[in-house]
Amino acid sequence: MQSIAMGFSSGQGARTVKLLTFAAGIIILAEVIGSFTFKIGPGKVVLLPMIWALLLGAALGVISARSNNAARLDTQAQFYAAAVLQPALLLFIAKLGLMIGSALPKLAAAGWALAFQELGHFVGTIMLGLPLALILGIKREAIGATFSVGREPSLAIIGEKYGMNSAEGRGVLAEYLTGTIFGAVFISIFAGFVASLHIFDPLALAMGSGVGSGSMMAAASGAIAAQQTPEVAKSVMTFAAASNLITTTVGTYFTLFISLPMAVFGYRILEPLIGRTTSASDASAAAEANRPKLGDVETAAPELGYGGKVLAWVATAVFALICDWMAHGTTPFEGLPGMLTMIAAVIIGDALATLTGRKIPAVCWVSFVAMFATSPWCPWGAYLADVSDRNDFLGVTTPMLAFAGLSIAKDLPAFRRLGWRIVLVSFVANAGTFLGATIVAQFFHV
Repeated sequence: MQSIAMGFSSGQGARTVKLLTFAAGIIILAEVIGSFTFKIGPGKVVLLPMIWALLLGAALGVISARSNNAARLDTQAQFYAAAVLQPALLLFIAKLGLMIGSALPKLAAAGWALAFQELGHFVGTIMLGLPLALILGIKREAIGATFSVGREPSLAIIGEKYGMNSAEGRGVLAEYLTGTIFGAVFISIFAGFVASLHIFDPLALAMGSGVGSGSMMAAASGAIAAQQTPEVAKSVMTFAAASNLITTTVGTYFTLFISLPMAVFGYRILEPLIGRTTSASDASAAAEANRPKLGDVETAAPELGYGGKVLAWVATAVFALICDWMAHGTTPFEGLPGMLTMIAAVIIGDALATLTGRKIPAVCWVSFVAMFATSPWCPWGAYLADVSDRNDFLGVTTPMLAFAGLSIAKDLPAFRRLGWRIVLVSFVANAGTFLGATIVAQFFHV
């Protein structure tokens, strides 16, 4: 397998330029389309530019598969997009850390109920989702699909540990797609139904609503608050927001050090006992069959050298500045200091991970560095927090999902094998994270 030391080998240089050109076009088109909201029953679905970027990238890959045009996005380029996605995810982690740093005092004052309910969020997904996935014949994709609710930090964790070309990577991406499109509607209906049973305290239900997704948190807490008095409804929204903040921050470490090892352990124990063989079991084989063979001009699944990673970070940062400019009018000059802070946190965090033999993953180091940068304990914390606030959270997410979309088409045979089963598993995992956190919060709150 040819190693891409700088991201520009003979044939790879043209492929890199092509990939970045496609990504730029998709990102600009996604921002032009903008947000679109529509109602489904008691809930609503919000399609943001990041979702258009994901869908447009996937559509381009599907169209390319049916074309022999030299400008098409071939399968090898799709594998390269997946390789670029992995370091690009670290930029998202840096942005998340910069947001957390200034909020650390608020998190410390959140209380024990909010702290311990976090365990319920991630244990609940595994206890309900993993057994169901195995019974339905899903294999290692079940690990990625059930160790969390599959939001952006989960993509980063799986991407670094297994790679987005792995079965686990396909699982977490399938969970992400299902949760993004249907998650808010499902959790709104489910949370409203559970609240109507009057089994749990409204504030415990509110803490359970903070699943780590803003849209899902708003949908769940809104359905719960609608059944309360105005005073209690206000407390529900407050506790839900605090819970979601903790899930989005502390939850990254729970997923990495607790829930992911639990999912792997559970898979090893349960798969021989309850695992079945169905059409979904061949998902990995279907993906492997679509992988270019060693006889091709350049093999798939390239490993980026350090130069390739830097290229991914810089390209993602440039695209994020464009997104901020188009969406909010923040000029690249205004957004550049915050973006440079993100890149610096990624470079320092990745270097620390390398120096420590990657015993602690880069996602943790990058998060630690970024959190310290904007924390009250950093001499420049206030300034760095101010410049970082100029960069929109979604601006970083859109380029990341554009690369994800450009890498999806190669896995379509595997996704077809998973089919409705992965959607059902996603719904059960989402229900599990809500119930698990609510039960734990009920125990500590009451």
